[in-house]
Amino acid sequence: MGVLTDYFRAADAADVVRVVEQDLHPLDGWQPGFDGVSAKQIDPVVVLGILVAAVRDVPWEPGVVGQRAVWPTTPKPERGVYVEDDPWLEGPWVFELDTATRDVLADVPDAALPGLGERWSRSEEVMWSGPELAELAGELSALARRAREAGELLYCWTCL
Repeated sequence: MGVLTDYFRAADAADVVRVVEQDLHPLDGWQPGFDGVSAKQIDPVVVLGILVAAVRDVPWEPGVVGQRAVWPTTPKPERGVYVEDDPWLEGPWVFELDTATRDVLADVPDAALPGLGERWSRSEEVMWSGPELAELAGELSALARRAREAGELLYCWTCL
């Protein structure tokens, strides 16, 4: 079973936390205005990072996508020492992406999507075809544009 990931936009982390505290999923239509993209196995650090690096025309490295955890709200255990029922162990996890990532995705021109999808598909971490990734990149770019226009941020909800 792979990692499930969804990208969505929200005004701020407080809105996201309110929803996750109620055991709701951000893409289940729980609140108008929070739209998103389902992106199974497109984690924000590596796989989305590869896309962002390709858009920027730089090599991928950790930190290409800046992020901070907003859920769970408890501190992450040091050195991977988890206690029973620790939300960091079970998930879900939600990360706020930096505005630079939002903006670089928002600025992807539609004409660049086919080539970008092919370039992204050459990564061994990605199991999708070039056309599928071009479509996903287009959806992420459109989401990022809507977020920027609304003064919102991008978030990634993920679970095992």
